[in-house]
Amino acid sequence: MSTDTAPARIVVMGVSAAGKTTVGRGVASALGFSFIDADDLHPAANVAKMASGVPLTDADRAPWLDAVGGALAGSDGVVVACSALRRVYRDRIRDAAPDAFFVFLDADPAILRARIAARSGHFMPPALLDSQLATLEPLEPDEAGMRVDVASSPESAISFAVAALQHP
Repeated sequence: MSTDTAPARIVVMGVSAAGKTTVGRGVASALGFSFIDADDLHPAANVAKMASGVPLTDADRAPWLDAVGGALAGSDGVVVACSALRRVYRDRIRDAAPDAFFVFLDADPAILRARIAARSGHFMPPALLDSQLATLEPLEPDEAGMRVDVASSPESAISFAVAALQHP
């Protein structure tokens, strides 16, 4: 596929169970980009805190967001799966990677609750979904990005995102 028009640094964002990793990997594969899961960039203390059901504070997130921005800035042709729930978090990522493009995965909360209840082996407990939904600030008109409805299959979301990224 031609990636001439696709942004070089893409963040697939959204709350837990929106499909960030699945869609992010699919978009990266379709574009021939590398993929990074921002969950892997969390300090161990953050993972332990979330696994125990305690939401992260902005102070907890700061070094993680800096690592996400650094991973983006250090690559051309990269997709990072990262919650990036608030504008200030996205701004912090853009401090390191000003040309980052955000793909916001969105679905009805009932769909997200069903997905999170069905998965196992993830450090993010279902109880934190409501906290994430309350924190979520959708993309604003002045932010480089787009919204993708993920209510249907991951394949549909990936196809839609790739087409939109290649033909802005």
